[in-house]
Amino acid sequence: MRLLLDESVPRRFALLLPDHAVKTVTQVGWGGIKNGALLTLAAHEFDAFITVDNNLPYQQNIAGLPLAVIVLRANSNALRSLEPLVPELKKTLERLQPGQFVTVGRQTGDFHTD
Repeated sequence: MRLLLDESVPRRFALLLPDHAVKTVTQVGWGGIKNGALLTLAAHEFDAFITVDNNLPYQQNIAGLPLAVIVLRANSNALRSLEPLVPELKKTLERLQPGQFVTVGRQTGDFHTD
């Protein structure tokens, strides 16, 4: 699966997902782009967008985009806080569908579809 990590997710998090093609927003040259435009760009090249921005599902409408959004919920966005979420994230990626907002972490399995 082609995954895009938001600027708020440590780039080393990509190393925890070796079975996927993972890029960061910065690597693809989209740093500083606002979420709405970023999701539109990402939809053309990625299957899912991974962020720690808990407000994103309430601020953006991804209906009609061939992209899923995964929100990681942890105590912080530090790698040591996000690493324990990887097993559940991998399970989530197996069943992920375009147009879904999915939360992994403190409210694991909380699927939101616009």
